[in-house]
Amino acid sequence: MNIKANLSILDIIGHLLIWVVLSIITFGIALFFFPYSFSRFVINRTSVVDLVTGAERKMVCDINIFSNIGHIILWMIISILTVGLGYIFYFYRVWNYALNNSRIQ
Repeated sequence: MNIKANLSILDIIGHLLIWVVLSIITFGIALFFFPYSFSRFVINRTSVVDLVTGAERKMVCDINIFSNIGHIILWMIISILTVGLGYIFYFYRVWNYALNNSRIQ
């Protein structure tokens, strides 16, 4: 099995522009929602390829940005109390959560 990501430069630029604008408009609060969107963006454009048969199966991330509002608020408080250092750990925890809530079609 191999993992294959299908990310185009235009998709990446579009995704980043949306989040930069949202971050500016919300004075940075959108950055706490960004890791969920980022992980879902990458996982939904990834597939698993069987090396023997060549069959390609798409990965699907089943997380919803707004269903984890309690988690976001908790990490927002942790990040503020740690003067931003908590955000680094938050990003990894979101990836862990996203991968645990993904499936292969």
